[in-house]
Amino acid sequence: MRKIAITGNIACGKTTVENILKSKSYKVLDTDIVGHELLKNNEQVIKAFQNFDIMNGSEISREKLGQIVFNNKSKLELLNSILHPQIREKIEEFFEANKQEECVFVSIPLLFEANMQDMFDKIIFIYTDDEVRLERLIKRNCYTREYAQKRLNSQMSQNDKVKKCDIVINNNGSPDDLKEQLELCSF
Repeated sequence: MRKIAITGNIACGKTTVENILKSKSYKVLDTDIVGHELLKNNEQVIKAFQNFDIMNGSEISREKLGQIVFNNKSKLELLNSILHPQIREKIEEFFEANKQEECVFVSIPLLFEANMQDMFDKIIFIYTDDEVRLERLIKRNCYTREYAQKRLNSQMSQNDKVKKCDIVINNNGSPDDLKEQLELCSF
C-alpha cells in the first residue's frame, strides 16, 4: 500500500483535492475532521486550558480555543502537543483498516509542523498564493483580516514546505485546473 499525504497551508484547496480523489474511489482521511472530533470532549485539552473559557456547553468551543491559541504561540504548541500524537494514532488506524488498498491518502495540513512526514511514501503539496488564501479564509470563515492573517502566520511558510514535497500542485486557478493537474500526477 502506498501512503500519500496531501498537505498545504490553510485555505489552499485540500478539501477540493480530497473530493476529487474520493470521486475516483480512493480512500481519504481528513485529519481536520479527525482533529475536530478528538477535540470535542478532550479531557487533556480541558485540563490544559482549565484557566480559560474554552467550553460551549459540554463541548470545547473551537472558536474560543482558536482565539486563545492563535494569539499565543506557546498555547498553540501546548494544544498541538496534545492533539498531534492522537491524530498520528488515528492515521495508523486508517492505514490498518485500509491495508488492502493499493493507495490511500491522508489530508494533513500540519504534516511538517507535527513532524509526521515519516508516515508517508509520497507528499503532495497544494500551493496557493498567500493573498488568495487570505481572501478565501476571510470569505469562508467570516474572519477579520487581522485574525485570518494570524491563522496564516501560524503555519510554516509554503516555500519552506514545497522543498520537502514530492509533488506540488498549483491551486490559483479554477477547480477544473486543479482537477487537470491532479489527473497528471502519478501516485
